[in-house]
Amino acid sequence: MLQRADAPEAKETTYREAVREAIREALARDQRVFLMGEDVGRYGGCYAVTKGLLAEFGPERIRDTPLSESGFTGAGIGAAMAGMRPIVELMTVNFSLLALDQILNNAATIRHMSGNQFGVPLVIRLATGAGRQVAAQHSHSLEGWYAHIPGIKVLAPATIEDARGMLWTALEDPDPVLIFENVMLYNMTGKLAAGAGPVAIDKAAVRRVGRDITLITYGGSLWKTLDAAAALAADNVEAEVIDLRTLRPLDDETVMASVVKTRRAVIVDEGWRSGSLAAEICTRVVEQAFWDLDAPIGRVCSEEVPMPYPRHLEEAAMPQAAKIVAAAKAALARI
Repeated sequence: MLQRADAPEAKETTYREAVREAIREALARDQRVFLMGEDVGRYGGCYAVTKGLLAEFGPERIRDTPLSESGFTGAGIGAAMAGMRPIVELMTVNFSLLALDQILNNAATIRHMSGNQFGVPLVIRLATGAGRQVAAQHSHSLEGWYAHIPGIKVLAPATIEDARGMLWTALEDPDPVLIFENVMLYNMTGKLAAGAGPVAIDKAAVRRVGRDITLITYGGSLWKTLDAAAALAADNVEAEVIDLRTLRPLDDETVMASVVKTRRAVIVDEGWRSGSLAAEICTRVVEQAFWDLDAPIGRVCSEEVPMPYPRHLEEAAMPQAAKIVAAAKAALARI
């Protein structure tokens, strides 16, 4: 693709570096912004996202916290209500369960319970997903649980551009925003325009245009889904790939427009199948586009087991490109 002569030159970066740069820019841009969480300072973050920020911004802006998710999430809520713009990092999504009372009963409800007198402009970052052999207690994909809660927004950046730009937009939101960063994306590399700014957080994205079937996904599963679409293309099947990007609120319009066009759909969700986000999307498609469907909706989810530690079992338990291809072909075979 040709670039304008005055366009900022794109540079090679990683997903991890894009998130770090987004945090750095937010801290430099707004004195109300600060980061708090376990090991975000001297250690540089469990996934090295915040490495170097303590030296640059000091301990007032980069705050290492005790091992008390409920305590420091509650402190972030209070700081947000008092006019600050805190970024709370919860090391992995399973630890967020220790702060669930604060997120569900306080952050998500204060605007409603106060009659719109108070808001909670808080951003919570969480590492999510499996694939790094950290076994059953640290391999959850619980973003679908949080997408169930009114009063918050739930984001799942799958690209380097979204990893950089979603944080900017989230910090401008007057209400709580949760950003789920899939652990398998941190090492992903790609091009990012110098000076890349905020991105919209209210729309899904069509990552690949197709005519035969719609593949709907988000987060770490996007790239497996794109691989599956490429494999299907070798068999003359053109799959359209939808990256949800925002899990609450869902962009029904983009999803339905694609399903009406292709008349078939498969949903790829790293969460467990029962009560999943995939189930919610499936129901919405049935409610809004049932008469346009030519086949039952397929779902590819994680197996309903605690995530195994051995790599071959972990991979078997998760959605993979081959499973997505098989589900798509099953939908295409239905008359």
